[in-house]
Amino acid sequence: MPESLDTSPNIVLLTPEMPANTGNIGRSCVAVGAKLHLIGPLGFHLNERNLRRAGLDYWQDLDVTVYDSLTDFFGKNPGVEEQMFYATTKAERTYADASYPAGAWIMFGPESAGIPEELLVAHRGQCIRIPMLPGRRSLNLSNAAAIVLYEAVRQNGFPGLEREGKLHRLHW
Repeated sequence: MPESLDTSPNIVLLTPEMPANTGNIGRSCVAVGAKLHLIGPLGFHLNERNLRRAGLDYWQDLDVTVYDSLTDFFGKNPGVEEQMFYATTKAERTYADASYPAGAWIMFGPESAGIPEELLVAHRGQCIRIPMLPGRRSLNLSNAAAIVLYEAVRQNGFPGLEREGKLHRLHW
């Protein structure tokens, strides 16, 4: 069965450059049961200290796959290109306007450049953005990924996630 039929969300990072962002995104993925896909070349080594620090003790629980290139990624995940959501500041609609199916695929580009424009143009209708004030370049990658990931999970009813916490009454 192709991964795209799974109900776990998929976060795809195209050539991520900063280990702390990737570590934070990995931690968010573990929190909701999402899969992380890293498309190389990576701007760091997966054993880098900052990556592990940001991911805390969650990193060993992360379902992560690393690909050599975009061609390798699409070759190993046939059909995903057409169902992918492409997060970019250049999109015409917001992330909240999109309907995310269970098992949604959401791609984010490298911190310094974003997703290549030719990929965005080829999939214009699948592009999403997070609204910001005019003149602002972008949000931090790990923050952007968390915002969109949680919207996708929310739209699907927070499957399998704890929805209520419990306060403990303190006795003085």
